[in-house]
Amino acid sequence: MSNETTPQAPRRPRFIAGAICPSCKAMDRLVVDMETDERSCIECGFKEKRPQQVAEEPSTRVTRGSARLVETVAEPVRLMSTDLDKD
Repeated sequence: MSNETTPQAPRRPRFIAGAICPSCKAMDRLVVDMETDERSCIECGFKEKRPQQVAEEPSTRVTRGSARLVETVAEPVRLMSTDLDKD
């Protein structure tokens, strides 16, 4: 028996948890159609295709590659006691 002859159930759109519609600002109303890569709002009817370009990551102090390459020179530390603790 082959699975190739078995018809597949139509895929339902998936909700995007916590997403806010850019048009009507309704929360948890956006769905994504996995076949067409389109997101839409079930509240206001907003529709948008997924962008084909990948957004460039902004440069921050955490993402700078050069910041990871800089070695900090270790310096010795001298601990000194004070006589303030004596009564």
